[in-house]
Amino acid sequence: MSWMRKPSWWSVLLTIAGALVFVRLGIWQLHRADYKDELLRRYAAAASAPVQAFDAVASQPPQDAYPRVRVQGAYRADRLYLLDNPKHDNLGGVEVFAPFQPHGQSRVLMVDLGFLPGNGTDKAPQLPPLPTDEQTLQGLYEPPPGTGFEMGGNALVQQTQWPKTSIYLDLDQIASDLHAALYPRVLALDADPASIYVRVHTLDLSSMPPARHRAYAFQWFTFALAAVVIFLVLHRKKRPTKSKS
Repeated sequence: MSWMRKPSWWSVLLTIAGALVFVRLGIWQLHRADYKDELLRRYAAAASAPVQAFDAVASQPPQDAYPRVRVQGAYRADRLYLLDNPKHDNLGGVEVFAPFQPHGQSRVLMVDLGFLPGNGTDKAPQLPPLPTDEQTLQGLYEPPPGTGFEMGGNALVQQTQWPKTSIYLDLDQIASDLHAALYPRVLALDADPASIYVRVHTLDLSSMPPARHRAYAFQWFTFALAAVVIFLVLHRKKRPTKSKS
């Protein structure tokens, strides 16, 4: 290439290594986006999947799958937990979780009853009483909401009245608060037209959705292209300046 100066071996090596690393990171981000797209598809399909017995998946749920289960037992109706201001809408409100004791089991299952919109004040919405007799519940057996940044420590131990409110749901903290062992996932109840709870459950990938992975992939590919362009610019021969006669 007559328009280029002969580059040093280390500059060539550094450019190739940097470009390869950037491309590899971009490809990894694309794979993560595809993986999360597949998770979302599985989650959407789970809502119409056949119902199976809770005992079959309770302790060891299938990885990256969301079984639709049926379970019998009774609520611990005096021990409700409110997830404050979940990512549900712009009106504010709470996602309500209740401990549920499956029939014949020692461990407790946390049940996502659904979302209650805010009432325009700082007070929590009025909660309807839960039934105290034997119940048959049905819904998706899914991981708990992500905790994000646990600012301020464990808020549950500082509260003495029920329901208790937190800005994140940590099953270990709830287990300690209830003095009971919990199942590793929560039961998100199926929608019920007769319920006042809004039950439009979605897989929470808000911290890193597929679109953001693809945006990062584009960024890494841009860095790879920039590395090559910088290399070419730095090794371009300078045009000789014409002397004035």
